[in-house]
Amino acid sequence: MHRKKTIIFLLCLPLSILSQSEMTVEDAIEIGLKNNFDIRIARKNAEISETNTRLGTSGFLPTLDLSGNYSLSRSDQETNSPFSFGNSTTDGWGATVSMNWTLFDGFKMFVDNKRFKELEKLGEYQARNIIENSVVLILRSYFNLVREELLYDVQKSTVEISKSRLNKAKVRNELGGASSTDVLNAQVSLNNDKSALLNSELNIEIALKELNIALGRDPSTGIDIDKTLDVEITEFNVDEIRRKALEKNSALTVAEQGKIIAEQDLGTSRSSFYPRLLFNGTYGYSDRTVDSDSRGSISTQSTDGSVALTMSFNIFNGFRNDIDIQSKMIELDIQKLAFEKSRNELVGLVKEKYETYNKRLAFINLEKQNVLAAEQNLQLQEDRFSTGASSSLEFRDAQVNFARAQSALISAQYQARIAMLEIQQLTGEIRVE
Repeated sequence: MHRKKTIIFLLCLPLSILSQSEMTVEDAIEIGLKNNFDIRIARKNAEISETNTRLGTSGFLPTLDLSGNYSLSRSDQETNSPFSFGNSTTDGWGATVSMNWTLFDGFKMFVDNKRFKELEKLGEYQARNIIENSVVLILRSYFNLVREELLYDVQKSTVEISKSRLNKAKVRNELGGASSTDVLNAQVSLNNDKSALLNSELNIEIALKELNIALGRDPSTGIDIDKTLDVEITEFNVDEIRRKALEKNSALTVAEQGKIIAEQDLGTSRSSFYPRLLFNGTYGYSDRTVDSDSRGSISTQSTDGSVALTMSFNIFNGFRNDIDIQSKMIELDIQKLAFEKSRNELVGLVKEKYETYNKRLAFINLEKQNVLAAEQNLQLQEDRFSTGASSSLEFRDAQVNFARAQSALISAQYQARIAMLEIQQLTGEIRVE
């Protein structure tokens, strides 16, 4: 009967629930690259930089304006002059097309065009840097949820062991082999473990919320993850890491691009010392009609056109051009220093993360040995406790040590996984597409 009810219940479940699979690391990256808000904003900003590379932005193309007008006026006159129109109505309209084109501006348009192309590259590099940081955040959140899930399993197992201890203590007390104190101590230990289990559940909820936010999803969305923190041991070479980092690190690339743009800004300022040559052309049409009592209707149509070349050259403007160039040269020095600072910090980070990764691997090996020893000790104390050869406190001490060893191993694996992730970010190996 129970089996039939279970089958009916499963058949009534939505197909999406029955077919739900675990979210892997690659799945998390895929979802994050599509939905993460910071990534989407970064891509839009990169599109703006790309749009600004068109010729019109740099001033290569002319401007063309069209203007029109219409007027209506009424005049009432009383005069004895033979030249007067008397009472009249004037109706007029016109249109003008004008073109302005900068033919030469001291090479500024060429420098600006190159500058906008460099800004496009900067936008791409900045977007990559933001996407990398967002992917790292996603992976940190993912592995943190895995860690919390594994710690929950450890705590859940600890509760089960404490329940078994309490049951054994009660049996022994009933048989006269244990005091009431042992039963009370076992009950307190079980309650403490249950409290820790509740706290672990809360940590999972927080980790789940953080991962969903990083993925750009509703914070309450459920996730079934692959609870694996195994670290694939990679033999890194510190010199190779340094070489890759100096070539591909996104933050360093952004700093270097800032230096290039500062050089373009300096070139733009120098264009003010050259003359400017502008072309201007206009074409207009007007139609004017006067209706008067004395002379009837008089119409006038006219077309007008003009072209002009204008050259201007600034002779003196209070040394503002010189001041601007000096400011741009200082800004270029600042960008060079910022690049050298970023490069120096990157070299330091390479050494730090390399040493950190190796130390984390060593921690894993030590914690694995601790787990094995603690598990054997717990089994021994459990057997002894069952036969009355070990006290309740000795059993509890072995239980706590085993749980701590398991938790320490999980934390060591998590830290090693993050250390590997940080090395991948330094060397530009984070997936961004």
